[in-house]
Amino acid sequence: MLKKYSFLFPCLFLLFFFLFVFTTRSQEEYERGVIAVYFMEEQVGYEEYSWQSDETGYLLSVKGRLTKLVAIEIESLTISLDKSFIPLQYHFKGSISGVEQEISSSIIDGRVENVIHALEQEQRITSKIRKDAFLLPSAVFSPYIVITKKFGCNLQKPIGLSAYIIPQIEIPFTLEPVEIFPCSLIMQLGTKLIELETDYEGNLVTLQIPSQNIRIVHRIVE
Repeated sequence: MLKKYSFLFPCLFLLFFFLFVFTTRSQEEYERGVIAVYFMEEQVGYEEYSWQSDETGYLLSVKGRLTKLVAIEIESLTISLDKSFIPLQYHFKGSISGVEQEISSSIIDGRVENVIHALEQEQRITSKIRKDAFLLPSAVFSPYIVITKKFGCNLQKPIGLSAYIIPQIEIPFTLEPVEIFPCSLIMQLGTKLIELETDYEGNLVTLQIPSQNIRIVHRIVE
């Protein structure tokens, strides 16, 4: 009898181990993609991103370049979020209009602490925003992926939301589905109308800002 149990215990241990590994991996997600940015039908930039998720939340990482509209070099940009898509941290390193800068932000219950380094100076800005506000850096398009990841094709009626144009200003916006195209969303951000198209899994396909002749095309990299 003792020999029987001594054989059973290692088998049970291995079974639980493999179940734990499988469950942990199934909760993880990794995606890579490229966003091409067009202005007046001319490609003026690109963004390469990765989207990671685990049992604690999500991480969006971006690098890229924009040559027109605003000259931007993104060495690295990261946004970390919890499982409810509430932002926790933001970091940007690169240049805007030729000026090197680095921005580090932490967000706790809607209170944002921004530390900005530019022109060999440090500036600290504290803001109070809606806890569930989306972080949308100016002239960067990958963060719109967070919106489509959260709502996808599941939005049934217009909803009022908020965008923090980090680290500057918070702007309320509305998001509503297009009735005959459930995977198309209309975003009214101040005076700016933004058209978002997703696939059935909630992945961003295209983004258009007609008033500014801006179109972005998104491609997931296998």
